[in-house]
Amino acid sequence: MTPLNKNTKTFKLFEALKAGETFTASQAEKKFGIKNIAAEASRIRQAGYAVYATHPHKRVGGVKRTAYLLGTPSRKVIAAGYKAIALGLV
Repeated sequence: MTPLNKNTKTFKLFEALKAGETFTASQAEKKFGIKNIAAEASRIRQAGYAVYATHPHKRVGGVKRTAYLLGTPSRKVIAAGYKAIALGLV
């Protein structure tokens, strides 16, 4: 697991997600200057946190929006992690 650097946009996004906020790409860009929220979510996942992307849904005008939120990992995800450790993959 890669720790999060406290002086980064990734950490600021993480702190907001931890506080219960949910962000779309445009919201993350406006609030933190993040251009690629999927990459930031991936970095947070690599640090060991469960970041979920909601299924894209169409808003007015047909634009698809995906929202990102911090959640609790499912039993399936935890089991996969333990299996990877047991196989020496981690």
